[in-house]
Amino acid sequence: MQDAKNYKTYKNNRNQNTQTPNFIEYGKLPPQATDIEEIVLGQLMIDENAVTGVIDILKPESFYDKNNQLIYAAIRQLATSDEPVDLITVSEKLRKNGDIDKIGGPFFLSKLTQKVSSAAHVEYHAKIIAEKFIQRELIRVSTQIQEKAYDTETDVQDLLDFSEKEIFNVSEGNIKKESAPIGALIPQALAMIAEAGQREDSLSGVPSGFTPLDRITSGWQPANMIVIAARPAMGKTAFILSMLRKMAVDHNIPVGIFSLEMSNLQLVNRLIVSETELPHEKIKNGRLDGEQWKILETKTQILSKAPIFLDDTPALSIFEFRAKARRLREKHGVKMLFIDYLQLMTSGVSSSREQEVSMISRQIKAVAMELNIPIVALSQLNRSVETRGGDKKPQLSDLRESGAIEQDADMVMFIHRPEYYGIIEDEEGRSNMGVAEIILAKNRHGAVDTVRLRFIKELAKFTELDEFNNGGFISSTDSNQNNMIFSSKMNTDSSNKSKSNTTNNTNPFDHIVPNTNFENEKSPF
Repeated sequence: MQDAKNYKTYKNNRNQNTQTPNFIEYGKLPPQATDIEEIVLGQLMIDENAVTGVIDILKPESFYDKNNQLIYAAIRQLATSDEPVDLITVSEKLRKNGDIDKIGGPFFLSKLTQKVSSAAHVEYHAKIIAEKFIQRELIRVSTQIQEKAYDTETDVQDLLDFSEKEIFNVSEGNIKKESAPIGALIPQALAMIAEAGQREDSLSGVPSGFTPLDRITSGWQPANMIVIAARPAMGKTAFILSMLRKMAVDHNIPVGIFSLEMSNLQLVNRLIVSETELPHEKIKNGRLDGEQWKILETKTQILSKAPIFLDDTPALSIFEFRAKARRLREKHGVKMLFIDYLQLMTSGVSSSREQEVSMISRQIKAVAMELNIPIVALSQLNRSVETRGGDKKPQLSDLRESGAIEQDADMVMFIHRPEYYGIIEDEEGRSNMGVAEIILAKNRHGAVDTVRLRFIKELAKFTELDEFNNGGFISSTDSNQNNMIFSSKMNTDSSNKSKSNTTNNTNPFDHIVPNTNFENEKSPF
């Protein structure tokens, strides 16, 4: 009798226990499927094996009815504790939680189990509940966005950030990728192997443009996150610009770069110096002779046709990055992205700096996997490298602000220039003058090794050791390096930081370089 009384009380108050935020004013009921919710709960209590097929699809808040939320929460608690799930155990768990009377007592649980005869199609039913929840969440978020949009005091940029973040949270928390059977993946793997075998370079990924490096990596692999780290003045930006240029110009591969410390025009000017191999000071001052102007015009025409897309959004949030990366992939078919640099990104979440960097790192890896393209992120190293004795080579423990960077990355590479520290020969007696060591310290899918490249600091350019032969730009000393380092936020903690004023200089070449001033074009982002 007591159970029946509880059930009657429950039925009388049932309508008060459903979620109805902001829907009544629109004259519509929110998306819901309470009948299916009750069927799923009944299925879970008559067949505990059904729980494994549902637990990754549904959360307690996925249920529209608040009492159903309490019942499902009890079922999840039992399942995650490896306890049996049935009518008796669920009833007892609800009793311990103090919720048994709220849901209508054991009598109501019994009614749920009587509605079903088997757990057939439980996953299908669970997906319906999940879809209704996503719809309700989108309505909730859009209502908040609408209210903020009508508020005249709301900053539009803040509203865009809020909207993107909230919708991203709905998507991230609810859209799950299903498992794939190996039988469906084997043909894809074989196709990749066959494609690599047919290519002249035998690479399975995107070529870096540096043959010694590609021999180790087989190219940058899809879905990989590659971290390139170094101390200031080692040439981090120059290295990725050299790669970017080789990919886009030599191989016609669409690439994108997100620069958080330099403007689009500054990056283009760097590419012009590297492409023309004309002295930086002459290009900066516009003091070129007739032959040099001809070289400049010819080379910039080549650059202007390259599939390179630049974005210099300052303080880029991880949510903005994800949206922009998706658009670049869909609209321009980019096959690789570069971030300069990771620590300048923001997460939009209030937390410690280490936690923020960890979140950013995880999300970059998630974007690489979602878009199935490699993403290169530059990163800082802490100052312990400078105080270390010996050859001062970076180590994985030197990655700044978060151990999660090392954990998330498929590859971690360091740029090390021994010449910068006055080490003019390596252990084998080879000259270190003008040489940069690319140290592959972590490679989840292959070997680790070190590659020696030529760094031409006057051109901010990396080449293979035997590629640049005129010798005119290979300096025999680093004594003038302070004058050659381009301005960089990453160099602010170095005693050798640059005081270049390139940011305030006007570019004298806009009238002859088509399609390079991206700030004045219709943005592809």
